[in-house]
Order: sequence, then C-alpha cells, then structure tokens
Amino acid sequence: MLMNAPATFIQSYIDDLNDALNQLKPGAALTRIQAAWLGTCLTGILLMNSLCWAKFERASLGDCKVAALSWVFRKASIPWEWLLRVSVVLILKRYGITEGVLAFDESDRARSKSTKRIYKVYKQKHKGSGGGVIKTAGIC
Repeated sequence: MLMNAPATFIQSYIDDLNDALNQLKPGAALTRIQAAWLGTCLTGILLMNSLCWAKFERASLGDCKVAALSWVFRKASIPWEWLLRVSVVLILKRYGITEGVLAFDESDRARSKSTKRIYKVYKQKHKGSGGGVIKTAGIC
C-alpha cells in the first residue's frame, strides 16, 4: 500500500479540526506542515494498524523520513491538549452523542517497570515470562 496523500475523509476531518481549533482558541490552529504531518500519521495508522515511523516511511516509498516524522512529533509546538478536546467534541457532534461518560481505560496494557507518574499503577506477576509487569487499575 502506498501512502502519498491523506485519505479524503482524513483530510476533511483535519480541516474541520483546524477550523474548530481556531474557533475555540484563536491562534491555536495547525500550520500547513503540522496538518500535513497529522494527515500522514492518521493515514499511516489506518493503513498499517500501528504507529510506527519506519512503517510510514516504507509505505510512502521514502517520501516521509523517520527523522522528519519523529521530529515533528517531538519538537513541533502542536497544542495537544486542545487537539484532544476538539477531536472529542467533533466526534461527539458528528455522531449526535449528547450525553454519556467518556473514560480512557488501558488496564489491559502492560507498562514499563519504571512507570511512576500514572495514577493507580501496580505490579502484577506475569506467568508467561516469569517476570512482572506494571498494570493500571480501571479508572472511570
């Protein structure tokens, strides 16, 4: 699969996201490069079913380099907290959801042994490997 441009529905989602960001907080809109990077990432996640810069580079036939993709993620001043808020609002509006409870639950994901900053983290014995894994309690 080749990844030369974002899928059309992803591009329209990013345009809607950018408009909503600009309405919520003027000046927080994504730049042209940030919007293109986000489109590449979302298309890559859709096609590869993972978030891996190397896979994105291979799928784009070298047009998107690993160093450039990871640099934008680490160094660009993307308003992540506003982006998450606006994304959730857009999805809720698009599907007509007016009430409910939104919870992020990753209690089934193994964590690093040095995790200290996640609330309600505990160690659990992993029988398969004989070692231990860090788990998070279900938080609602």
